[in-house]
Amino acid sequence: MNRRHLLAMLASHPLSSLSETGASRLVGPLSLPDTEVHSIPDPMSGRAYEAWIDVPKSYANSNRQLPAVYVTDAPYAFPLIRSIRARVGQSGKNLEDFILVGLAPPPSEASSVARLRDYTPTDPRPRARSKDDYAGDAYGNAPAYLDYIASVAFPYIESKFRINSSRRTYIGHSYGGLLGAFALVTRPEIASTYVLSSPSLWFDQGIIFDLEQQQSRHTRDIAARILMYCGAFETIKPGPRYFKTEDLVRDMNKFSSQLRMRRYASLRVSAQTIDKEDHFTVFPTVVTRSLLRTHPGTGPYVSG
Repeated sequence: MNRRHLLAMLASHPLSSLSETGASRLVGPLSLPDTEVHSIPDPMSGRAYEAWIDVPKSYANSNRQLPAVYVTDAPYAFPLIRSIRARVGQSGKNLEDFILVGLAPPPSEASSVARLRDYTPTDPRPRARSKDDYAGDAYGNAPAYLDYIASVAFPYIESKFRINSSRRTYIGHSYGGLLGAFALVTRPEIASTYVLSSPSLWFDQGIIFDLEQQQSRHTRDIAARILMYCGAFETIKPGPRYFKTEDLVRDMNKFSSQLRMRRYASLRVSAQTIDKEDHFTVFPTVVTRSLLRTHPGTGPYVSG
């Protein structure tokens, strides 16, 4: 095929971004099929949070309610989970269809700023060993953020989409995992399943352990399933992929043991360390493994 025929074919393709000269050209922002962005402001803080929502292709052909997977850090996690569901799910055979909801920060804010504020349960700076331990403008908004999720975001989303509210799965990584642990301890009804990937349980000198102990005095049962994962490199050892000061593997196992010690009749807890993964690489594996456990498809399983 000569160059003229190749350019003609590319120019006629609906996804082509090539001009007649072969140079790339801007064709507008990328749009993901079956995905919507909803602005859901928080009336208390005035912040214009967003929810990114993706429905499976089967949604339009059925009236049944679907489970929902809510994920924090939407700019990173939402497209990742969406791609994993499409690739691994195989149209419901390997993973059951679910509605994916990305909990996104206000578009006017950097994610790095919003997550420090909204995913942390306390302001650690008064108790910090050094003024350099925590760099950020604000911390400790997790209680208010969970109020917003439970009383504003969930009702709005579940009024617009056919979601089975008894089958909410929460997925969070790092600080998002800390927020999930805090929700499990203080507001477990927010989700029926919690997937905590490399949770930052070390935050504020491990205050989540104290909060869990305090809350357990008033908690008779927790009806939820919690799956925790860390990479094998997320511990303190020599080597470039290991942590230097924080031991996430140790903290995960400690939190798991502390929850099991309560002997809640309806709480199921698992903790797993994934070999050859670190804090940056573990999340895609966590998503794949956890969804296969919590949302098995209709089968038979197909691969390749």
